[in-house]
Amino acid sequence: MGMGVHEHRRTLLPTPCAPSGNPPRFPTGQFCPTVRAHHPSPPSGLHNQTGGHALMSTLASDLVIELENKPGALARVATAISDAGVNIAAATCMGNGHTAELHILVPHSEPVYRALANTHGPSVTREREVVVVQAQDRPGELAELATRVSDAGVNLDLVYVATNSRVVLGSENIETLKEALDGFSL
Repeated sequence: MGMGVHEHRRTLLPTPCAPSGNPPRFPTGQFCPTVRAHHPSPPSGLHNQTGGHALMSTLASDLVIELENKPGALARVATAISDAGVNIAAATCMGNGHTAELHILVPHSEPVYRALANTHGPSVTREREVVVVQAQDRPGELAELATRVSDAGVNLDLVYVATNSRVVLGSENIETLKEALDGFSL
């Protein structure tokens, strides 16, 4: 899905959860959806309410970690990050041959760097600031969001969705995967 890369500046309105002059962040394990992201000269509709929804967002760090594509690699990284007290708010991981690229969404990156350095295993290969939008879990929500972004002339190069703490897992051995997750709500 050719998403192309274009940079656009945005202005963040001050909020109670962000001290003046500091980028707003969400506390560990919680989103702080009190920041409105605006294009400097937004086309009509970008910051207006559409369909009864205001564009509410917060800033976070998307970290990319290259893993070996084998059993246990994700578990080791997730455990190290968890042991450091960092909540992974969202994640996506795609394998390609012998390696896999893990994207994780965290409120602050520094503890993740320290935790992974202590494991002497995989490390963060890329970091970027991303906007996290508080969206409803309903049909058409992603379409509406993508339309707003497109109408603003912004091309996306990263999108992943995390709603209601659901985790999507894929494997070539789906039956064994389902058995391994016995006890979790499927």
